[in-house]
Amino acid sequence: MSSLDAFFRPKSVAIVGAAERETSSGGAVLRNARISGFRGKVIPVNQKGGSILGLEVKTSLREVDPPADLAIIVVRPDLILDVVRDAAESGHKRLLILPGGFAEAGDAGIARDAELRRLASKHGITVAGPNCAGIIDQLDRESPFAATFLRDMPRGGGVAFVSQSGAIAEQVIAKSHELGLPIGAVVSVGNAVHLGVTEYLEHYGSDDRCQVIALYVESFGDTERFKTVAHRVAATKPIVALVGGRSVPGVGAAKRHTGGDAPANDALDILLGECGVIRVDSLRRLLIACKGLGAFPQGLGRRILLLSNSGGPGVLTTDSAAREGLSLPDLPKALAEELRHRLPGEAAVANPLDLLADAREERFGDTLTLALAQCKDVFDAILVLHVVPFMVDASPVVARLADIAKNTDVPVMHSMMGTLPGKKDWFAALEAARVPVFDDAEEMAVAAGLAARYGAIRRSLMPR
Repeated sequence: MSSLDAFFRPKSVAIVGAAERETSSGGAVLRNARISGFRGKVIPVNQKGGSILGLEVKTSLREVDPPADLAIIVVRPDLILDVVRDAAESGHKRLLILPGGFAEAGDAGIARDAELRRLASKHGITVAGPNCAGIIDQLDRESPFAATFLRDMPRGGGVAFVSQSGAIAEQVIAKSHELGLPIGAVVSVGNAVHLGVTEYLEHYGSDDRCQVIALYVESFGDTERFKTVAHRVAATKPIVALVGGRSVPGVGAAKRHTGGDAPANDALDILLGECGVIRVDSLRRLLIACKGLGAFPQGLGRRILLLSNSGGPGVLTTDSAAREGLSLPDLPKALAEELRHRLPGEAAVANPLDLLADAREERFGDTLTLALAQCKDVFDAILVLHVVPFMVDASPVVARLADIAKNTDVPVMHSMMGTLPGKKDWFAALEAARVPVFDDAEEMAVAAGLAARYGAIRRSLMPR
């Protein structure tokens, strides 16, 4: 097993500091290994010995033979170096250290950090962390793994999120469930003794199970190496980055948090632009990018058809699409004539299309079918804006649209507005048909715009 693979797909793990009490760090890590569905061997290590949750406890790593693929360390900072020495003596080569107390913790921490690096170098040990929230990798449901004290597992999907903040990682996990984000891996970087943002980016760039990589970054370390790796990865899959510490007070906050410096804004735009990384300026936009690119990891074109049943939201969504660099081409003449024949006289036959608020499954379904049949060379994607008034049952509309969308290769996105008593079931039906669904139509346009940005990046980076 390669040094890096052991951090994501180990067959055996030793948890140093394991405990039965779930409110302790060691107890949380042990619990999460089980919750994640990890199918490998779990070896609790605690100087008290005995058993925990029916597992025999080793009193130190020296008793673990053969060495575990990965040793996870969750003991007090003042005990960690002794555990590292035990690891060195017993042949453990990969360590994930969760607690802090190193370079970020004053003179004593700096000295501890220096000794950790010396021991690792002397004994050929690779260290992830310290001062991190751990690793969750469930991209492959056949080999899930978690080594973390974060409270929950992500929803699952093809997006990997790499973060220099454990708290933001936890928020992204929560939002993956709330917003239906296809996030299957979450990595907290911490102090990055050996494994930093670039190393994780390189790993997921070569992992075929990963379709999209999202980053929260405050500093890049070796920017030239990051640029080389990112440029290579972006040619095959999207990279989206949110960089913290962009304001004057934010720079100071980031310096105190990670101890690193990111390039100035203008230089950062150049750096990320040259290597094909999509930069976003808020956590919300990062989440929206995960949703849109998670559904369409190859990216989209910029030409969209907005199919709506409400004028006002259609106008706002059109404005949002324009701000994101999308275009709304005119309807082809044949399609416009056919729709004028079929739709009520009050309907707006243009782009955006307004089918009127009382549109039911027949009107929605017939319009989408006609658009798909006649517009493949005109539009790159169709965005559906669906308002649900009190007098219309949305269930047949959703069922009809889902049935059409699952049988087309044209990208379709869907947003639903209004009071939604059946929202959970409607969203599930559409997403089962490979249609990403949004509460907010303007955010749907943002997702399409970000996917179109990657479409352009990918075309520019592909070999001619």
